[in-house]
Amino acid sequence: MNKRNRPVKLWLVMVAAVVVWMAGAGFQRANSANTNDNLYEGLKLFSDVIELIQREYVDEVDAKDLIQKAIQGMVQSLDPHSSLMPPDAYEDLQIDTKGKFTGIGIHITMRDGFVTVISPIEDTPAYKAGIEAGDRIIKVDGQLSKDLREAVRMMRGPRGSKVTVTIMRNGIKKPIEFELTRDEIPILSVKSISFKPGYGYVRISNFTGTTTQEFEKALEKLESSPPPMKGLVLDLRNNGGGLLNQAISISDIFLDKGQILSIKGRDKKNTKVFNATPSAAQRNYPIVVLINGGTASASEIVAGALQDHKRALVLGTTSFGKGSVQTVENLRDGSGLKLTIARYYTPSGRSIQAKGIEPDIALKFKRTETEDPAEKDEMSFKEKDLENHLEAEGEPAEKPAPKKPEKTDKAKPPLKESDVRVGPLKAESLQTDNQVMRAIEILMGHDVLKNVKS
Repeated sequence: MNKRNRPVKLWLVMVAAVVVWMAGAGFQRANSANTNDNLYEGLKLFSDVIELIQREYVDEVDAKDLIQKAIQGMVQSLDPHSSLMPPDAYEDLQIDTKGKFTGIGIHITMRDGFVTVISPIEDTPAYKAGIEAGDRIIKVDGQLSKDLREAVRMMRGPRGSKVTVTIMRNGIKKPIEFELTRDEIPILSVKSISFKPGYGYVRISNFTGTTTQEFEKALEKLESSPPPMKGLVLDLRNNGGGLLNQAISISDIFLDKGQILSIKGRDKKNTKVFNATPSAAQRNYPIVVLINGGTASASEIVAGALQDHKRALVLGTTSFGKGSVQTVENLRDGSGLKLTIARYYTPSGRSIQAKGIEPDIALKFKRTETEDPAEKDEMSFKEKDLENHLEAEGEPAEKPAPKKPEKTDKAKPPLKESDVRVGPLKAESLQTDNQVMRAIEILMGHDVLKNVKS
């Protein structure tokens, strides 16, 4: 055997061992013999390709790198949310949900081969600069951004350092460059304010390990201020999701009984039902939940649970539609395998996968302080538009509806939702948000009607 090919063979043996173990552990229920035969044939083909590349490719290549990329391609072909995370990317994920990091502050995904913004994180450099949901990041510091992990790596860096992000935006022909100063991205996910006497407003930007604790403190502060709470606006717009257990515990705060969520996977261990538990504090005041196209995953769980139990009225536009659950398995080299293990269902049995939560009252965002308000363009893509997305269980794949031509206002640029949502919460800023104002009107109307005697 050629000495140069020995590392290749060693890695192939390791890959074969992993795949055979997977075959024995996970796939033996149906047609295991045929499955194993197909796997072995596939491994032979894989081995042939690796050896040809090693022997014939114009440049010398690293076998370990080739195999890692092959595994990544295999996993990413399953659905948009499954991936192999190298050690540094796995560490980043843990930081995102538990600590702090420095960067520009955006949730991103891959769509049609482009690194695409799901939503900017509040009060971060990207948010303040005006980067929007749906923007396609084509370059970072002049380098083409084709790989999601690499784009994340390039955008993160020491606090105070500069990074230039080039994006393409629907309706604008030329690329837009943003020179951003990296900053510490806050993990604090809850902001609150007493909007009017008796009416509270709480915004959850994402679900981290401390979200429930932050949320309970915010509620206690609002509830302790006179007069007693008459209504709550819960803002989940542009909340890209986060930890499943936090979404369940937030929902449980307002529900005393019944189902919050069920998840169903192919493996029985990934099929579970999560039920509400009686709360020590009685919170019977009405709630309006705000959602939009950037409301995804864990935030959709909260909106769906409160909507199904008739505990809240949902206002806004249809949410993103990510109705799947991922887990991350530690691998021996320090990397993590992020794998979709189940679909989740709201208490009434709805799967929102590729559909989203539909609001009880549909209302787009626009500023209310201008005579001719320009609506912010809704997020131009949803879960159903992502390549290889999961369909709702038992339903055929749907072709995305053709997009309507975008309307533009040449007299003045569209107003951005970030214009009124950046920085500290202020009642004056919220008064220019028509969705918030409509929610407050609904809550105040409810308070008036309940006091009307028949």
